[in-house]
Amino acid sequence: MTILSWNVNGLRAVIKKGFLGFLSMQQPDILCLQEIKIDAIAIGKEGFDFPEYTELWNSAERKGYSGTAVLVKEGLEVQSLPKLKWDDEGRIQVLDIGKFYLANIYFPNSNHELSRLDFKIDFNNKWLAYAKKLEKVKPLIICGDFNVAHNEIDLARPKENVGNPGFHPRERAWMDKFLKTGYVDTFRDKYPDKIEYSWWSYRAGARVRNVGWRIDYFCVSQDYKKNIKDAFIWNKIMGSDHCPVGIKINN
Repeated sequence: MTILSWNVNGLRAVIKKGFLGFLSMQQPDILCLQEIKIDAIAIGKEGFDFPEYTELWNSAERKGYSGTAVLVKEGLEVQSLPKLKWDDEGRIQVLDIGKFYLANIYFPNSNHELSRLDFKIDFNNKWLAYAKKLEKVKPLIICGDFNVAHNEIDLARPKENVGNPGFHPRERAWMDKFLKTGYVDTFRDKYPDKIEYSWWSYRAGARVRNVGWRIDYFCVSQDYKKNIKDAFIWNKIMGSDHCPVGIKINN
């Protein structure tokens, strides 16, 4: 089974940049999307068609903002868990895949001047408490845009970014805590020293120069680690300021 995650920075925008061709060529079993930037009413009007896939949506209450979606290959039985009452920005989707839960999450950005840092840490802690309840039932795979580069290896210019959004000590400390509670960063577990990024600023040709950040992850419950066959970052795939990341699992 191949599961992909991609912050598309606007679903309508990425469709115009070849998304359907990407989906047809790669044929993932599950594709988790973040920052779809489209509300439920607009989704109905657009009439999206993703051949061979079932669509699951979680839009933000605010129009044109945030939101997540999951495309599931037809024939794969999944069940969506109820939307969390405190998730009014459409950031969390949890699916029951049978042997495990899959969570698609668009973690908040702490924003310029760290104006949403407190909100982000509160969101993260609420999610972690919920995740631990899920894990009492079955293993958990968590994917999405975490909006934090965990360690210096995860961004091109760590010294210049200490204290900045996405590399703030409180964000990194939360990631430490999250992993210490029993989750595995699959890419770093498979490739401890590999330098690859999943996001690049649109400014100053950052992507061409590969001045990037690794802020998109697949993390799994410790006891599910043995099922992870590979973890990867497809940094040649264009269409967004992020690229897809993914895992292959023996399920």
